Amino acid sequence: MELSHGILILDYGSQYTLLIARKVRELGVYCEVWPCNDERLNQGIDAKGVILSGGPASVHVEGAPSLDLRSGILEKEIPVLGVCYGMQLLAHTLGGKVESARVREYGRAEIQVSPNTIFDGVETTTTVWMSHGDEVTKVPDGFAVVAQTHNGVVAAMANDSRRIYGVQFHPEVSHSVEGLRILSNFVFSAAECVADWNMHDFIEASVDTIRSQVGAAGRVICGLSGGVDSSVVAALLHRAIPDRLTCVLVDNGLLRHQEAENVQEVFEGHFGVDLRVVDAKRHFLDRLAGVTDPEKKRKIIGEVFIREFEKVAAEIEDAKFLAQGTLYPDVIESVSIRGPSATIKSHHNVGGLPEDLGFDLIEPLRELFKDEVRVLGRALGLPPHMVDRHPFPGPGLAVRILGEITEERLSILRQSDKIFIEALREENLYHEIWQAFAVLLPVKTVGVMGDQRTYEDTLVLRAVTSEDGMTADRANLSVEFLGRVSDRIINSVRGVNRVVYDVTSKPPGTIEWE
Repeated sequence: MELSHGILILDYGSQYTLLIARKVRELGVYCEVWPCNDERLNQGIDAKGVILSGGPASVHVEGAPSLDLRSGILEKEIPVLGVCYGMQLLAHTLGGKVESARVREYGRAEIQVSPNTIFDGVETTTTVWMSHGDEVTKVPDGFAVVAQTHNGVVAAMANDSRRIYGVQFHPEVSHSVEGLRILSNFVFSAAECVADWNMHDFIEASVDTIRSQVGAAGRVICGLSGGVDSSVVAALLHRAIPDRLTCVLVDNGLLRHQEAENVQEVFEGHFGVDLRVVDAKRHFLDRLAGVTDPEKKRKIIGEVFIREFEKVAAEIEDAKFLAQGTLYPDVIESVSIRGPSATIKSHHNVGGLPEDLGFDLIEPLRELFKDEVRVLGRALGLPPHMVDRHPFPGPGLAVRILGEITEERLSILRQSDKIFIEALREENLYHEIWQAFAVLLPVKTVGVMGDQRTYEDTLVLRAVTSEDGMTADRANLSVEFLGRVSDRIINSVRGVNRVVYDVTSKPPGTIEWE
């Protein structure tokens, strides 16, 4: 696809930038994301429309990202939508006024909207997701205020004749109830795009990219864990270079119940690829002994993981590439890959790789969200039980054991997690939930079992609903269901005498505990 048929998104550092891209692709429209200072802007913009993302900066701070006018973005009559910081940037650039907000707004807010192109079909009062410390106090000449909050804050502005719009909220997140309709109005009504892009286009483009990157003689090794991401990467690589792919399962001792056995059974039979299994449990656990800091755990796991790969790669002729199932949420929460975004956490796939890696990375999923990866997996012909699994973190159970990691604590967590997941499946709740798992705390509590006093570990159950993993709400599991799960765990797993349920949303929390 050519960008001239789609939407260009300029990234100003928002955590949600590629979520905008995901929503645009969901509408069936091709899009690309460029850094806000991309050199290609010097050559002008050839796109049906441009979206300016949000970002953490203030337009008044020295060095804040600006609107690159060399691109001719405001002179070429290209439809433009500014989101959050993007709206403030438009107002500031076009002669409006942006000031520190009288009332900072973070989270859900109700706005009153006026009839306008981007609000066509939107309720007069609608709920949106705000996140801003500055506000537009005067819109530029030629613009109208088309939405306000109950505090009188300008929530949207529009210049229909120039097809330039700004919204102070994030229409791309699921908490903005009619956000997708607003984006759709911009994409189809303002930018006049046509819905002609789908996942099969992505597959074709990815296959071409992989073949080009690997070349005629290169060989790729791909890590398999049994999770959705690595499974889809393996299938995509198998489609592109079936005879030059070696899959490697590193059993780090941090996998789920019988994970290694299941991977061997499914992938050797289903894919028919060259699969190497590395038993590295002792190596990982020895390196993690006594380590309690979560960042140190991640770094150690990432380093040992790569070292084990290097051993395998040394035995494989022409193995120059390492494929990983890195997704966009991993990237955007780990490193600033495009605009000046804030780092939330490191991730062993993207933030903790040793400098002497020795491989060229292939990360064909790094701009996709989990739900898109599932669609991709189905398009590649993977069976439902492989593509519909809940997400599992790269560092494995290590991020679900707070405190020291030992074989005993891993066993407790595996058994408890298995019981929780089995119960969700038995009661047809598994597919209603984005992610569910157990967390073992380094907190012992007093209990009574069989008329005897106990002093054992506390286990947390965590279940969330989400569309993309960028934001998440607690899953409203019934107290009766949680009670049944708690009883089964405490009666079956030695070492646990108390079970609690985590009801924290994201934000302010994260889905995983570490």
